[in-house]
Formats: sequence, C-alpha cells, structure tokens
Amino acid sequence: MLQSKRPSPEISVVIPALNEAETIRGLLQRIDNALAGRDFEIVVVDDGSEDDTAAHVLAGPAHWRVIQHDRRGGQSAAIHSGVVAAQGALIVTLDADGQNPPEEIPKLLETWSRHAGKAQLGLVAGQRVKRKDTRAKLWASRAANAIRGAALKDGTRDTGCGLKLFPRDVFLALPYFDHMHRYLPALVARLGLDVAHVDVAHAPRQAGVSKYSNLQRALVGAVDLLGVMWLIRRKKTPHPTALQKTMPTVETQPASDRAERVE
Repeated sequence: MLQSKRPSPEISVVIPALNEAETIRGLLQRIDNALAGRDFEIVVVDDGSEDDTAAHVLAGPAHWRVIQHDRRGGQSAAIHSGVVAAQGALIVTLDADGQNPPEEIPKLLETWSRHAGKAQLGLVAGQRVKRKDTRAKLWASRAANAIRGAALKDGTRDTGCGLKLFPRDVFLALPYFDHMHRYLPALVARLGLDVAHVDVAHAPRQAGVSKYSNLQRALVGAVDLLGVMWLIRRKKTPHPTALQKTMPTVETQPASDRAERVE
C-alpha cells in the first residue's frame, strides 16, 4: 500500500552547525517552542563536525532533519546545502551557537506577514542590539560593517546577524560563492527586491568556541567585498515582455453558398 507523501511545511529553519553537540538539542527545542502552532521543519547542516552534533539531531522528532557534509565547507556552503534540501517555501536561518535567540524568529515572521502580497520584498534581516561579544570582536565588526556599508550602500547596519528570513526561490536565484551569507542584503537588492530590517536580541555563547578569528574575517572580507562590488556593477536588469503571435485570419465560405454550388 502506497503511503501518502507528507505535505511540504510552510517554513524551513536552516541551521549551519560545526561542533555544537553541547548546545544543538536545546536550541532545537527552543525553536519548537517559538514556532508552536506553525507548520515548519528544522534542517541542521552538520558542516564536518568532529563531535556527535548530527546524532543529537537524529535522536529528535521527525521534523528535525540533518544534512551532513563530508568535510568542512564553511557557513555559506552549509546554508546553501540546507536551503537546497529544505521543503518549505520560506526559509529562516540562525546560528547554531545559541547567540541568536530563536524566540526572535516570530519578529521576522511578523514583518514578513505585514508585507504579504508585496512581491518586491526579498529579505527580512535581523540586526543585533546589545551584542554579547568581546570588545575586540565588536570593534572589528563595527569597522567591517562601516566599510561594507560605505562601499555597497546596502542600508544594513549588521550583516553578520544569522537571523534572516527569505523565500527559498529568491536565495537560489542569487550568485553562490563562499561567504555570500555576509552580503545577502546587497545581493537581494541586486535582484531589484526590497530588504526589511528587524532589531533582534543577542545572547552570550554558552559553550564551544567561535569558528573564525578577527584576522580571518578581515582577510576574506576584503576580497569578497571587491567581488560583490563587481557583481553589482555588472548587473543588468532588462524587463522582458512576452510577445504574442498574431494568427492569420482564414476566411470561411458560408454553408449556404456551398449548398448552392452543389445544386
């Protein structure tokens, strides 16, 4: 007997994770609570972890899914894998370290709902307030955001926030490259779509360690910024219109005339 296929959920929560076994299960439970009553799934992308991050997800309920990379690909690669595997038309992303409180997800959904029916909205981006990071990390982040904002004019104060919401098809229409997740507002605007911003809370890391140093961010950020600037300058957005063929008119002879000739 064939089993009926489960309908696709409305929302897919995509979480890139690397060695987050200590925090992942609690985070997913908090997402369940935050989205109670909604139709959703959670897709955790285990980006080559050396601990049992994936096992914690597999031990959970059926709507907790896990995609596993055979080696580390980075955050953008993990997000891309998660979005490709996602079944929902609407994607929510957040970091696995617990610093993006999942209780803030309804704020993104509320903003999206207010724009329902407006096809031009392509991204709802969270912006962290009262960040719980080290002073050095805060200074580095502010400097990077200032340089990026001046170069791209993307109107975004904080692109490093993992809390974001966007349609799946919009994300898949973006050019893919490593570290693209840091430039989503500019890339979405490049498609001619609007970006909405929402202030969200930020929490201190409870376990594990940061996966990037300030120097690593600065080095790759400089190259990526130049690449995104090039993409924006090279973008052309013609507006295609489908033309309809005009079929030739075929004159037909009335039946009465044909009958007269037969007689």
